[in-house]
Amino acid sequence: MALTRLAQKVTQVIEGRDSRPLQPRMYYDCNPPSKAHWSYLVFIQKRDPETKQNLPRPDDYASFQINPQDNAENLSAGYLDTLSGLSARLRKRFLDGNFADATPNQLFASETIDKWRAHDLPDMVRVIVGVDPSGSGDVDNADNDAIGIVVGGLGTDGVAYLLEDCTVKAGPNTWGSIAVSAFDRHTADLVVGEINFGGAMVKHVIDTARPRTPFKQVTASRGKCVRAEPFSALYEQGKVRHAGAFNELEDELTAFSTVGYLGESSPNRADAWIWVLTELFPGIVKPRKEKTEVKMPLRLNMSNTNTGWMQ
Repeated sequence: MALTRLAQKVTQVIEGRDSRPLQPRMYYDCNPPSKAHWSYLVFIQKRDPETKQNLPRPDDYASFQINPQDNAENLSAGYLDTLSGLSARLRKRFLDGNFADATPNQLFASETIDKWRAHDLPDMVRVIVGVDPSGSGDVDNADNDAIGIVVGGLGTDGVAYLLEDCTVKAGPNTWGSIAVSAFDRHTADLVVGEINFGGAMVKHVIDTARPRTPFKQVTASRGKCVRAEPFSALYEQGKVRHAGAFNELEDELTAFSTVGYLGESSPNRADAWIWVLTELFPGIVKPRKEKTEVKMPLRLNMSNTNTGWMQ
């Protein structure tokens, strides 16, 4: 849009010197997004973002980097410490000023999450607590596998909001208490839990921590990315929003792609959030069709005169 508006001829009047035509220029300032963004293609790779072909006049596009440290004398006390305390992904963008590596066929882009981040919340129609347990036991969980515990709600505006991430590395006694505490704190309607690991254990843990807590068990019959993919379009449309910054969970979401999960560790937080969204938007995920095996007789033509049948 900006390119198509740089059309008007303007004369630059220089005092004491001859006037001359002013060359149209455009200036952009940004906290670098991912390398899939058009700004990286144009200013760094010198390629057209639409055609992906080399720009006909690449020397017309120049870039330079200036970071907060370069302007430290004009920044308030503690600001650089705040940036240094961000997650690795956000530090790379806002402190170091680097473009993030693009996830191939990414389902959830950081730019989309930032665009629709919520600052004011409507009243909630439903509130769900999602639990995604690990396959480890009580002792192992304390040091290794996180238990995804996420709270989300459906607002009166029809938008789903991520409200809290309570994910913890702990055994059943601890994570059960955290899950039901979140249930009470947000006046939730239901706890949904994935049962591939532990079976009825999840329901038992919730009932032990808070008897008669409404609980619904879900089973992961599809892969992680297949379950997450239907919600990608809802994020782009602003129908799913984050009520605050959830760095670890967002790092997991941005590692989802159509070719698989490309993150370094298991996306426990994101999985719990997907269970919440599945409950808030029950019509989005289509039920999986079971394969039916049908045996039919196979007729073999053994010769021109003899035939045989094989079951």
